[in-house]
Amino acid sequence: MSLLSLQRGLKDHILDGARAIAPHLKGDPRAGLKVYHNAYRAQLVACLRETYEKTWAWLGDEQFDDAARDYVAEAPPWSWTLNVYGEDFPAFLARRMPDDPEIAELAWLDAALRRAFDGEDAEPISGEALGAVDWDKAHLTFVPTLALHPVVSNVAAIWGAIAEETSPPPFERLPTPAVLRVWRLGLSPQYRTIEASETAAIEAVLAGQSFGDVCAAVGEGLDEETATATIGAMLSSWLQDGLIVSAGPSG
Repeated sequence: MSLLSLQRGLKDHILDGARAIAPHLKGDPRAGLKVYHNAYRAQLVACLRETYEKTWAWLGDEQFDDAARDYVAEAPPWSWTLNVYGEDFPAFLARRMPDDPEIAELAWLDAALRRAFDGEDAEPISGEALGAVDWDKAHLTFVPTLALHPVVSNVAAIWGAIAEETSPPPFERLPTPAVLRVWRLGLSPQYRTIEASETAAIEAVLAGQSFGDVCAAVGEGLDEETATATIGAMLSSWLQDGLIVSAGPSG
């Protein structure tokens, strides 16, 4: 048996427990090979625990590790770094536990905040630059760490309580679906629950619409006073949260 075949056999054993390599080694190698097989999985489960810390706290050791081991069995690492391992874990949890939507939503929030922390730096627009902006024609650019995700549970309250090390509230379905906005302000990842009008406005900006067109869409069906207040509050929130990087005429 060639060295290449032995190496491939060892890799297959580590990944899926195949024992085809055993007859080609001296003595009974199964105990030694099992160390590699188990250590590989334990390392990946530990990686998922670190990334999905609040989800782990919500589920507890046994339930989280059972799910993590099943995920590891079907999703081997594909990158040179474990920092990106487990990107599909929230979707896996959604399939595994469809009647408990807060679990997958917690996992998404865990991962999104981690990605925001590691994300690309961007300086929010300065106060001096704001005075020169023609808001009707401006095309806004948001920070690259911005992410949106629809939710149906009280996941924000659950995640916040776990982070503050207080007793989390029980799972509840929201009266109407909501959206989580995640981004990084300075060095601190942030999250906020936003309304449908802000979600639509952000998506319109991301699609390349001018701020004037976004305002017209947000104000449709509203009286002038309400529209102005709604748009003003939304823009103020974006500026306060450091979401806007630029507001040039062409984006």
